[in-house]
Amino acid sequence: MYLCAIFCVTVLSTSSYSINVGGELLSLEKPVVMGILNATPDSFYQHHEGDEAIRLRTRQMLDEGAAILDVGACSTRPGFTPPDEKEEMRRLGEALAIVRKEAPEAVLSVDTFRADVAKMCVEEYGVQIVNDISGGELDKEMFRTVAELRVPYVLTHNKALPQEKEDTFLSEFLQEMGGKVEQLHELGVCDIILDPGFGFGKTLEQNYILMQNLEVLHELDLPLLVGISHKSMIYKLLGTTPGEASNGTTVLHTVALQKGAHILRAHEVKEAMECIRKQWNVLRSLTN
Repeated sequence: MYLCAIFCVTVLSTSSYSINVGGELLSLEKPVVMGILNATPDSFYQHHEGDEAIRLRTRQMLDEGAAILDVGACSTRPGFTPPDEKEEMRRLGEALAIVRKEAPEAVLSVDTFRADVAKMCVEEYGVQIVNDISGGELDKEMFRTVAELRVPYVLTHNKALPQEKEDTFLSEFLQEMGGKVEQLHELGVCDIILDPGFGFGKTLEQNYILMQNLEVLHELDLPLLVGISHKSMIYKLLGTTPGEASNGTTVLHTVALQKGAHILRAHEVKEAMECIRKQWNVLRSLTN
């Protein structure tokens, strides 16, 4: 039902963005992949612990074409219990040291909702992007910290919406996120990336309404990051498991690109890169 409805509209974004990562511009004119490295024992899908596993994962994602590596040490699966701040810092410190040794020039993002953790990662390991799944809600110092660090910030929508408002939550989404963008701009944050927050605080139907109307989010005039890799909106719809969601992930990656996504946050970098290459060829053929 939901997947069929999604294909009714095809939108190819003509917006060209770039973000400042450590003093260099990363172009998003052609979509890029943000590869996921989970340095935590309790991620809902895939995790990498130990020096060799992290080193191999880093090399694999870069060799397959990832433009950004997103390193996290705190599971954000539904019902998760986060480690305390000290433990998250320990895990990230160990993982980032390995990643930096293997790939000193890599563009790194840290997946954390804690301002002090973000600060440590940027200042001690040269991380260039902060990816906050809470949209600044779980640590009220996050916006100010990101402004002081002068790094790009992934602003994620993470709010439960009443089920009786299925037909109007898009307007509420734009209003809420527009307000947060204004706050960030007032603090001096220049590079903001919008993550619609698939799977965070949304019903299954709301996730697919959001995907079907993804092009509406371009009204906020921000590069768009889509993170749907192996999430429950895929495997619950199909009645399978996270490990069986690779094909569904590829389908939704294709849809997201058709609707103008600039960054795909993915576990399988090779497959996501193939989606981008195919979609890029389609875009070029339509504009020639």
